[in-house]
Amino acid sequence: MDLKQRIMREPATQAMDRRPIATRNRKWAQATTTWLAARNVSPNTISIAGMCACIVAGIALGVTSIADYRILWLIAALGAQLRLTANMLDGMVALASGRASKVGELYNEVPDRISDAAVFIGAGFAWGGNVALGYIATILAIFTAYVRAAGKIAGAPNEFCGPMAKQHRMLVITLICLYSAVTPHSWQTISLNDSEIGLMTLGLAVIVVGCVITVIRRLGRIACALK
Repeated sequence: MDLKQRIMREPATQAMDRRPIATRNRKWAQATTTWLAARNVSPNTISIAGMCACIVAGIALGVTSIADYRILWLIAALGAQLRLTANMLDGMVALASGRASKVGELYNEVPDRISDAAVFIGAGFAWGGNVALGYIATILAIFTAYVRAAGKIAGAPNEFCGPMAKQHRMLVITLICLYSAVTPHSWQTISLNDSEIGLMTLGLAVIVVGCVITVIRRLGRIACALK
């Protein structure tokens, strides 16, 4: 079976307990996977590349508080999306090239936690952000992943439900960054009780509340699966 056939069969035959991503079936995703696998690109390298993209995104977000360059918001949005793309492709390449391994699972998890920290801490320091909410969002994002991993260790299937799973968190940040890249600062705040609240602060608040709900839902589903 050649690489293309293996990739086409992967969604139906994979044994790994993975996050459901419809984009895996897109032609561009399969073509990219074939290209990377044919060139022996390591899945672990792809995972690290996604983490690096998020670190750059976090730095760009933090710099927006001291430099009014619209390109910084675009870099942050691109970094968040590249992280998701890398997270998808590393698993696809691993399966297509027959290089899936326990070490690969480690590379799949640890860089993700660094990525969350980089983006949300950066968002906390961004223009219109809130440092405390940035750290709280970081802790809760990591905790949602911890709950999933703990459930898996206990014998339950991986639980990827939201409403604030990884892709949802990155979507919130991406949308705020794109909006901030094309609007003046005066459009990026909301007046509330004689106070100005930045759009990024609101976004982080949404992520925090969403993560709390996600943790509760995941714990409930995991508990039911273990009974």
